[in-house]
Amino acid sequence: MDLGLKGLKVILTGGSRGTGRAALEIFAAEGADVGFFSRNQRQIDEAVESLSRHGGKVVGRQGDLSDLDAYPSLLKGIADELGGCDIFIPSASASGSKLAQDWSACFNMDVLGTVRGCEAMEPYLEKSKHGSVIVLASTAATETFFAPQAFNAVKATLITYSKQLGQAWGAKGIRVNTVSPGPVWFEGGNWDDIKRDMPELYKATQDQMVIGRFGVAEDVAKTIVFLASPASGWTTGTNVIVDGGYTKRVQF
Repeated sequence: MDLGLKGLKVILTGGSRGTGRAALEIFAAEGADVGFFSRNQRQIDEAVESLSRHGGKVVGRQGDLSDLDAYPSLLKGIADELGGCDIFIPSASASGSKLAQDWSACFNMDVLGTVRGCEAMEPYLEKSKHGSVIVLASTAATETFFAPQAFNAVKATLITYSKQLGQAWGAKGIRVNTVSPGPVWFEGGNWDDIKRDMPELYKATQDQMVIGRFGVAEDVAKTIVFLASPASGWTTGTNVIVDGGYTKRVQF
């Protein structure tokens, strides 16, 4: 299937590792030009080198969400260098910094980072024939997960925000969808730490997945890329669960 991504401009936040990096690799392989930022310059350099092998334009900048006032300018700079933005994926999360229980960090990075990012990219997306936003939520927002904590609550906030944004932006030709991953393992991630430090919890969680294994970054990335692409051009306002059967609720 041709996803229709060749030549499109993709901007993803926090794309030097994990699910974001895996998605960028697929976008680049499909012929899209990609832009991203990360705090770690070494990881940025490695990602740019790898992504550039696909032949498209790659823009990687150093930055983070600690300064929300400067964040829109960072995104606009990437978009201007890239030549626009057709697809925006605000995937940077406090969880990646091991701050899932920090209410201020989760609200600022996950919620305000998404809202201000979408506001900054709106003029670019509005000019696109294939404007698309993919917001990263979590199955922690759709079912009870471990304990009451900031990460769970703010991800639920993002699902509601994304649905409403999809309704508001539909007339502008901009689709907005959410992807909610279940527990995903990747090297250096939260579940890598749990596997090392709390193997009993890791195994107990894995046992709840009917497919029988943890997800990996590529499992979620493939769904992100398809949902963002013109091949899914009649889909907006939905929340797609990607969890190997971890959650048990019935989707209506």
